[in-house]
Amino acid sequence: MNWSEVAASIKPSIVRIETPSCFGTGFLCFYNHDNSWCAIATAAHVVSHADEWQQPIRLRATDGSIVMLKESERVVMLDHSTDSAVILFQKNDFPLPATAVPLFSLDNSIPVGAEVGWLGYPSIEPYELCFFCGNISAHKSARRAYLIDGVAINGVSGGPVIYVHPTLGAQIVGTVSAYYANRSGGESLPGLLLAQDVSHFHTTAQTVKSIDEARVQKEAFERGNPEPPQP
Repeated sequence: MNWSEVAASIKPSIVRIETPSCFGTGFLCFYNHDNSWCAIATAAHVVSHADEWQQPIRLRATDGSIVMLKESERVVMLDHSTDSAVILFQKNDFPLPATAVPLFSLDNSIPVGAEVGWLGYPSIEPYELCFFCGNISAHKSARRAYLIDGVAINGVSGGPVIYVHPTLGAQIVGTVSAYYANRSGGESLPGLLLAQDVSHFHTTAQTVKSIDEARVQKEAFERGNPEPPQP
């Protein structure tokens, strides 16, 4: 699978996230048990202000479809320590793929030197979904992040960082969080991209799954037909 094929396969999962004060990028992360609710992953700094001030958040799909989410129509789960956020809302007819791109396992790490790609809506072309690629330069274990030899432009924040596993194919390993420009020479020179890992998204998915399972078992019990506990 080459990068052209990877970008084409992931494009339908990506959304442009718009708030009254900024915009960024997000992607389909997971569904709940019956696919009625979907989860959009992004960077916390893209949506934290709008969520704190109960402002609307608008999602724009790659086909141009728009959904406007009021504060009462969404749940935003933030983790400022990893600059990660998940927006949960009822999917209804918002056009997203039936399945999400798999998240990279937290039991593994990408080797230094491996090539990764990322997509997002850069501020210099704010309505064009653009593809970028670079190589893993280092791991930041304490920050649960990667340093990548590549560029990150305003608006691409929250976009998915993709690694093509030799046997498992394309997987999302993180989100674009920041760009460390090199200004040691007195002017802005090429720097490093900081990508957060997917730990917050794995945790949120497990939390939602647990809530769903508890709700299903509660409803079954109230109907007089309790389901056996799930393993």
